[in-house]
Amino acid sequence: MAKSTLLTGIWAVLLLGTGAVLLHGGAAAQRADNQGAAEWISEIEKLFIRSEDCKQCHDRHYEEWKGMREQTPDLKTFGRVDAALLHGTSLESPVFRTVLGLWLQTNPAPEQRRQCLSCHVPAVQVFSQHTDKIIGQVLAGKVQVEGIGCASCHLINGTADAGVPPPTFKLQPGKVLYGPYAEPEENLVHPSGQSDLFRGANYCASCHFDKVKDVSRRDLPGEILKGTICQDCHMEPSTGSSTSRRGAMTRAIGRHWFRGVVIPGIMLKNRNLQAEWMPRVDIEAKKTEKTVEGTVLVRVGSLPHSFPDGDPVLKQFWITVTLKDAQGRVVATEQHRFGLPYEQIARGPFPDPLIKGGTTRRVSFSIAVTEGGPPETVDALLTYALIPEPDAALRDRYLATLKSDKERTEAVRLIQEYSQPRVLTFRTKTL
Repeated sequence: MAKSTLLTGIWAVLLLGTGAVLLHGGAAAQRADNQGAAEWISEIEKLFIRSEDCKQCHDRHYEEWKGMREQTPDLKTFGRVDAALLHGTSLESPVFRTVLGLWLQTNPAPEQRRQCLSCHVPAVQVFSQHTDKIIGQVLAGKVQVEGIGCASCHLINGTADAGVPPPTFKLQPGKVLYGPYAEPEENLVHPSGQSDLFRGANYCASCHFDKVKDVSRRDLPGEILKGTICQDCHMEPSTGSSTSRRGAMTRAIGRHWFRGVVIPGIMLKNRNLQAEWMPRVDIEAKKTEKTVEGTVLVRVGSLPHSFPDGDPVLKQFWITVTLKDAQGRVVATEQHRFGLPYEQIARGPFPDPLIKGGTTRRVSFSIAVTEGGPPETVDALLTYALIPEPDAALRDRYLATLKSDKERTEAVRLIQEYSQPRVLTFRTKTL
């Protein structure tokens, strides 16, 4: 009996010891992983200082960038691309994570992955060797690096030459942080430099390259709409000091939450703007015995970019032309799609958007009438979606990479919600 008890005790000690070794080994491995992550993140942050560090002096701009000031119900709906995805939170968005995960299932090349991430995490322009590590953090939903922060914008002091694919911004790694002021005040924290780029549309268009009327011109001047540039609308002008610690209170400054029409504010200032900017469709059509042929004209007003807007690569548009008889029954229909599928994103030159601001896009149609009564009216419907809808095989490959049913359910919901067509405008014409 005593011998049996002794053997049992020895086995218990051995098992406990083995468990301790296993636990210690697992903890050691985790510490090693964390230390490895800390090293490469620290390498990035030596150059791209965290925005929280900037907050010590620039608290107002930090809070605007992070979405902490004047939050509306839309802003609080985190993750909604069409509500508000600020620069300060976009890398953590579940929508971005889902779209990135889908695109990665198309096996993009390393350079394509770096190009894709360059606008979302400008630091990869300098630290390209960490691209896949950052992607891994995004997919895991545990982002430790900063995406679009203070340093990533204020280290820019130039744009690339004509013909260079986007993004076209040029970073100047170093201690100097650039801005629009011709005579930046001296301080003990960092040297400052002036760059005319900060008062030009080409600064924003280096990533938001579908926004302006002529995206092929990389030397685009600042004035694109009677003296109006992107910053005039999306960085609400104000007067004061850019720092809470010192500085003249009479400087022209801009808000740093980059207000857009998807964030309540710009449109509410002038309700006539929506009527002026919204796309419109007109129809030119002629009827023969067996066909209806014509053109749908899609127009945008004086706005220098397409409206509504969104990601310059992902957005999808459809023009649906429908013929109806005298009783309103559908006789025939034809649909035209504009936008890239996931498999073609970053695989070549980015196409122009469906319509550029201030221009007209002409879309021809020819519909055969094979059944039903003679068509009496023709309808043109313009719809759009924020992201492409993946085919079933691509969607299933991505869902298989997720760890839980909860994650898969949420991913399916996001895909369905953001790839769903939304009505923009329509027109009916009697034949």
